[in-house]
Amino acid sequence: MFPEIAIRELVANALIHQEFRATGTSVTIELYSDRIEISNPGKSIISPDRFIDEYESRNEKLADIMRRLGICEEQGLGIDRVIAHAEIYQLPPPDFRVSDRHTLAIMYAHKSFDDMDAKERVRACFQHSVLRWIMNKKMTNTTLRDRFKLPESKKEAVSRVIADAIQQGRIKPDDPSNRSRRYAKYVPYWD
Repeated sequence: MFPEIAIRELVANALIHQEFRATGTSVTIELYSDRIEISNPGKSIISPDRFIDEYESRNEKLADIMRRLGICEEQGLGIDRVIAHAEIYQLPPPDFRVSDRHTLAIMYAHKSFDDMDAKERVRACFQHSVLRWIMNKKMTNTTLRDRFKLPESKKEAVSRVIADAIQQGRIKPDDPSNRSRRYAKYVPYWD
């Protein structure tokens, strides 16, 4: 149900980024019929919005050992791979949540575009824009339709997702002066 590489990356991240000084808690992996949840103790050092494009290790020595064992790499590409494989496998976008005591990563089982709720669609749009941005490319209606594997006849539905993502401050137009929706390109809100 889930891409092996994505699970490997999420587990490696949970191990590497856990807060060892936290007591009464540890890395946890929970399997459900519709998702897998992987949590680690400790509040993330970076914002979940930047998991895709930034990297800061809490436990550098552990990361080095895991890299030498071939379990992970130290380039900060783990979450990029998770998001990319969620797109390839047509899964809903992963959800990353940070509380005062834990960091949680959730991968969901397959859902069609029509079965995703508005929050999932906007999260997918945001994550797709970040992946494109990392590749020095821009998100468009066409690339987002491709992400969802939707035909051109669904471009208005995708336009609504893009409009919602803009309204929620998740993405922004690459060129605000461009008034053509046909040629519009989008980037993450921080660009």
